[in-house]
Amino acid sequence: MKKESGEPKFSTKTSPKEQPALLELFTDGIKDIYWAENHLVKNLPKMISAATSKALAQGIADHLEETKTHVSRLEQVFELLGEKVQAQKCDAMEGLAKEGEGIIESTAPGTATRDVGIILASQKVEHYEIATYGGLHQLAITLGLEDVAGILAETLAEEKAADEKLTQVAESDINYTAATEA
Repeated sequence: MKKESGEPKFSTKTSPKEQPALLELFTDGIKDIYWAENHLVKNLPKMISAATSKALAQGIADHLEETKTHVSRLEQVFELLGEKVQAQKCDAMEGLAKEGEGIIESTAPGTATRDVGIILASQKVEHYEIATYGGLHQLAITLGLEDVAGILAETLAEEKAADEKLTQVAESDINYTAATEA
């Protein structure tokens, strides 16, 4: 499709079937983030039990419940796409989860320093999810998948809010307490 003045290169009125390569890339992205979200459901309890701050542990527990909702939404996306629910290993999330586990192993239990490390690791995960959901949301719009775009936008907003909550917990006093630890 030729780009005219101010018009998008791909029309949102174009059927996804007319853009098979982009739709395949999009579907692979959905499979990837589906694996990532399921991996988080398994890993977030480790972060909760390693956290010292009650506010941090509660924030992660709340996000665990949101993450379970994200998994359900992605299953809805598969249904809307007419695709079988399928996970595709996400190397990035696997690496971020391993990094978080390494922080727990390398910091002393019961310290604010460990909590700071958990916050940093959690924010890296949130930023990955924000980037992924943001890109997938835009692709859904490009492909004319308005229902899917709406679902992805809702999750994107929750990921941004989770990142902000982590910042608030860190700034409330955990960072300052960690600065005074030996």
